[in-house]
Amino acid sequence: MRNTNHSWFRKMVMRVLPLCLLALMPLGASAQCGIENTAFKSGEFLSYDLYFNWKFVWVKVGTASMSTVQSKYQGQKCYRSSLITRGNSQLDNVFMMRDTLLCYTDLDLAPLYFRKGAREGDRYYVDELWYTYPNQNCHLRMHRIDHDGEVHWKDAEYKDCIYDMMSIFLRARNFNVETLKVGENIPMPISDARSLSNSWLKYTGKTTLKMKNNNDKYRCLTFSFIERENGKNHELIRFYITDDKNHMPVRLDLFLSFGSAKCYLSGFKGLRNPMESKVK
Repeated sequence: MRNTNHSWFRKMVMRVLPLCLLALMPLGASAQCGIENTAFKSGEFLSYDLYFNWKFVWVKVGTASMSTVQSKYQGQKCYRSSLITRGNSQLDNVFMMRDTLLCYTDLDLAPLYFRKGAREGDRYYVDELWYTYPNQNCHLRMHRIDHDGEVHWKDAEYKDCIYDMMSIFLRARNFNVETLKVGENIPMPISDARSLSNSWLKYTGKTTLKMKNNNDKYRCLTFSFIERENGKNHELIRFYITDDKNHMPVRLDLFLSFGSAKCYLSGFKGLRNPMESKVK
């Protein structure tokens, strides 16, 4: 969905919060598509304020929240993560935004299932992915219900590990950023129920960031998310994550064809590690 009316929200939901850091790994079985989790624990909750540059003024247009708990999927212990975004009444007058994303991963963060139900403008659609790992490959069963009610099913199989916009967020938070060099690109194989994106993450260094919504300051790692489309590279998002073991996104800048949007961390609880990046 890349038309002007829908691009800023879709880029935020489908590319941002699930984008921190990722290293590709060779695939042997589902466990090898995972990574040791040291960044979060069951019961973590993150919340964000969404702003849009409306006629040169930054206006709050909605909120987003993400929660992660331990659960079960087909009898297997797993993590269940959900992301909910909601536009406020100001945004509703221009563009309706009601999205819910859900994913299950095993305890090593290998993806098992993903679903997105989205109302964006006058459109509502559903994406679903089921993951299996036959013959040392990653198999995706894809299901999509378009806004006109048309139903699509298809299958794809890859030799490499593939992620969705939620499971990649959980995995990426556990990457060892100390091994990265400024300017280094990291491939990001993300799929929805239609296609696999040609995208990557570029590490751009460290900074200290002051928040707009509460004046808190954080020491951050900075990244750009880049997607190649129609033969050209486009920086879609510039984002800032805490320079500590939590690797939480605290601000995201979205570059749109018709303006700019920003997401600011507004609250958190249930962190696994101390918030050592906050500047007092």
